[in-house]
Amino acid sequence: MALPVRRRGKTQFERASDGSMTLLDHLRELRTRLFKAALAIVCGMIVGWFLSKPVLDLLETPYCNATKKPGQSCGEFLALDPTGPLALQVKVALIVGLIVAAPFWLYQLWAFIAPGLHRSERRWAYAFATLAAPLFALGAWLAYIMLPRALDFLLNFGGSHVSFTFELSKYIGFVTNLVLLFGLAFEFPLVVMLFNIAGLASAKRLVGWWRPAILVFFVFAAIAIPTGDPFTMTVLALGLTALYFGAVLFAYFNDKRRARRHRATFGDVGDDEVSPLDYDNGDPVEAGEPVSVIEPVAPPRPLDRHFDDIT
Repeated sequence: MALPVRRRGKTQFERASDGSMTLLDHLRELRTRLFKAALAIVCGMIVGWFLSKPVLDLLETPYCNATKKPGQSCGEFLALDPTGPLALQVKVALIVGLIVAAPFWLYQLWAFIAPGLHRSERRWAYAFATLAAPLFALGAWLAYIMLPRALDFLLNFGGSHVSFTFELSKYIGFVTNLVLLFGLAFEFPLVVMLFNIAGLASAKRLVGWWRPAILVFFVFAAIAIPTGDPFTMTVLALGLTALYFGAVLFAYFNDKRRARRHRATFGDVGDDEVSPLDYDNGDPVEAGEPVSVIEPVAPPRPLDRHFDDIT
């Protein structure tokens, strides 16, 4: 007696990949994943609430070091309304919660998008996601390192007879904007790598663009940096230049790999060349049988002129 075999149904990923899911099913899946992502952010925000105080102390340290004088304590901040510190702590808790819960809500976003991508596209997406976090962290760390020098440059313009008292929320917003600017700017090489993978820019072409690219980096740093000091602008521009040449190095090896694959498949024939045909090694074509007499075409049948009461 044969035992009944229970067949495993298709997973949600397989159904989304082969197109068997309806539009309503996709909307239900999107609703579910958005709910899970929001729940993860709320849980991360609860964790961020307990970490917000150390994070605020860390962000205030550059200001304290820049305003502290020998024998004195750290400079004080100004709060313009009673709810300012509470709102700022909630904001910092939300930012920390987004960072803490990033692996989970990014996975939910990826799980919804991935079925529509090819296998090779998913592989490159994994590589980009792996590189994006370290590049952002590198830019944020560099911005934090340059923050004391930028504050010292700005505070020295006031002279010794001017005392500074920063508004707390504006200072934290200034610091977070600078950190986000560096972090997002350091994602630029991923765009260059994407252009090379898509075949829009080869390594040779990218090398030819290095002069205008460096000019654009310095102009961007001069416009985007909120501090206006030359040290931070130079560091950002030099960092983008180094990352650009790193992306060019990746494009060089990727072009070499693509050329080897092309050579193994098509030989030394270029993309715009016609492959040669070998007429000597082909099998001879034998003559076919003679065509018999063609019968004349039958005359067309008369049209049916019969109509009923309807037609």
